[in-house]
Amino acid sequence: MAIFVDTSALYAALSADDECHADARAQWDAVLAADEPLVTTSYVLAETCALLGRRLGVQAVRDFDAAFAPVLEVRWVDAALHERAVAAYLAANRRDLSLVDCASFEVMRARGLVVVFAFDTHFAEWGFRCLPETA
Repeated sequence: MAIFVDTSALYAALSADDECHADARAQWDAVLAADEPLVTTSYVLAETCALLGRRLGVQAVRDFDAAFAPVLEVRWVDAALHERAVAAYLAANRRDLSLVDCASFEVMRARGLVVVFAFDTHFAEWGFRCLPETA
């Protein structure tokens, strides 16, 4: 069972100041130990790098690139996926939802993924099961 990995989980796992840091690190260790494919999108990678760089500095991006990114199976967003994500974003008509989330939902549906490592409540709202279970 592949697990989708969201920016919210990656950032929490890397930021000791994040309120979800301890849960994120424990869950990261658990998903690695499960030896299941960890799937994400190129949009999540870009968003994570931007967030880490802005809030924690370039060293945090280096740490992410060295320790986290190599174990992620990346679905690169092409024109068709981008168009589907934009359509979903516009149809949702919600300011609190992001294009990155919509691209993630599209990939998850297309791959039949139901489990996501995330602290973003939008995934549960869209019918996905979040890890850790308390997220």
